[in-house]
Amino acid sequence: MKSHLRITWLLFRNIIIGALICTAGCAAGSSGTIADRCPASLTQSSEYVIGPGDRLQIVVWRNEELSATVPVRPDGKISTPLVDDMVATGRSPSQLADEMESVLSEYLRTPEVSVIVVSQGAANQIQVVGEVTAPQSLPHREGLRLLDVIVTVGGLNEFAAGNRASLIRQVESGQVECRVRLKDLLSGDMSENIVMYPGDVLVVPETRF
Repeated sequence: MKSHLRITWLLFRNIIIGALICTAGCAAGSSGTIADRCPASLTQSSEYVIGPGDRLQIVVWRNEELSATVPVRPDGKISTPLVDDMVATGRSPSQLADEMESVLSEYLRTPEVSVIVVSQGAANQIQVVGEVTAPQSLPHREGLRLLDVIVTVGGLNEFAAGNRASLIRQVESGQVECRVRLKDLLSGDMSENIVMYPGDVLVVPETRF
């Protein structure tokens, strides 16, 4: 009975991992390639780039009735009082604030807008799936590296094949799957401690018994 339950769980987990990988790559509309070293992501700006699912606090100074906390919709747009269906994705908070000020200037004298990212959506997160202690989605921050991610999820579990892990990333040519040797990294090989980018998916497979 225990053997049957473990087989069922393994099949279910593999389905979930496969679905997450597809979510990360299928939307790009191109086939993936495998590389030993990951090229930089499309997202290379040091300034935060707003993505779908982010939650934004819009503050219009001295006009509390025009301020709001809103989600970035799946179509990449937001709506606030006097500003309807403005594209937010692909812009930094400061760029979005400038565009909102331009629209509000039709109604207000010298409007001042601040945009604050309250929470990040999946497009700006890093997903960790498979054989780690606590699989989860992590918010990205500037300067985040692979070792930071592994420490945050509690390290590899006893079933992990750390040196067969892969990182799925969107690059200019499409989707790329990069090999990462997590066991070597945790043993002190800092050459594996690569920079992480928003939207990265780290997949840690189970060891082959």
